[in-house]
Amino acid sequence: MNTTAHRIVVLGAGYTGMMTAFRLARRTRRTPGVRITLVNPSPRFTERLRMHQIAAGQELADVRITELLDGTGIEFVEGWATALDAEAREVQVSGTEQPLAYDTLVYALGSSTDTSLVPGAAEHAYTLNDPRTARRMSQKLTRLAERGGSVTVSGGGLTGVEAAAEIAEGHPGLNVTLLSREVPGSMMGPKAQAYLLAALGRLGVTVRSGVTVAKVLPAAVELGDGELLASDVSLWTAGVRVPQLAAESGIAVDAAGRILVDGDLRSVSHPEIHAIGDAARVEQAWGTLHGTCQSGIPTAAYTADAIARRLRGRTVKPFRFGYIHQPVSLGRRDAVIQFTRPDETPRRMYLKGRSAVFYKETVSASPVQTYKLTKKLAGAALWPQGGRATKA
Repeated sequence: MNTTAHRIVVLGAGYTGMMTAFRLARRTRRTPGVRITLVNPSPRFTERLRMHQIAAGQELADVRITELLDGTGIEFVEGWATALDAEAREVQVSGTEQPLAYDTLVYALGSSTDTSLVPGAAEHAYTLNDPRTARRMSQKLTRLAERGGSVTVSGGGLTGVEAAAEIAEGHPGLNVTLLSREVPGSMMGPKAQAYLLAALGRLGVTVRSGVTVAKVLPAAVELGDGELLASDVSLWTAGVRVPQLAAESGIAVDAAGRILVDGDLRSVSHPEIHAIGDAARVEQAWGTLHGTCQSGIPTAAYTADAIARRLRGRTVKPFRFGYIHQPVSLGRRDAVIQFTRPDETPRRMYLKGRSAVFYKETVSASPVQTYKLTKKLAGAALWPQGGRATKA
């Protein structure tokens, strides 16, 4: 019997990293010698889908990673991955003396909002990258609401829409303005988009589309045409960037720093490295995946199954995925869900109002519940290797 340990290190305990670690533990429970280590800078699981709720002043459950991992056999290492030696197959983690050696690495470091796009964004705008920053923003909004004031949200994507709606609902005395290059909801069908815009209007959000932000100032936002828009609090949600760890380590990446992967989601330059979620450039027949929880979790589930199958000497089918929806919360009491084709173009069907709220809350709550369920049920999340992932 082979007693040599196979060391699997998962970098990042976001939605994708957690899913991979949990599912790997389940899939390899009968495979001798497999050791799984999960690395993350915080012991708390961050629900990125709900960061706008924290910014608006709501308290979320304190979910501890170690408590979720209890009974799985997964080792947790708290710290930042500061260096990666892809040739020696070692990861240096802050706070530890010896690097972590691996035989298989799962790179799930995710992405963050890119505040380098315009001057002043990094210095004067809040982001939804971190719960501590979001909480500081909520505290300032609470103080500001006592006397009235203005809030600008830069970026008309779904994150910006959800944040603007949540802030306006939670602080009706504030003047909230959503700044966007395109009309918000432009990726949706006309009926769903019309509902989204009407909901923002009912909440008192002023939508300024067709504008660009040239600079973020301490108490204002300068638009591309030179107009100064007063802003006591600025929230930046536009643009995405990924950690440069992979690029700095000599791993093949695209211009944005995402790891280039093959059809099995393995690095084209270092096949022992699996890249998932926002950190990977994943190509499908219809185009390139973009960073969402909807696509990230399937890449994680697939990767866990693929690694487990290879350890048992089995073949692996290529990853295939198709989008199914665009869920958008519009405060706590309203939402809109646009159902889509696999390439994310809109279908005719959509949900609105209470049914959409129920749907959105079910989707947002499902990752943590899935992790818990995966401890007991191997097939809890998505289809296994190959096949179109269409269940969330």
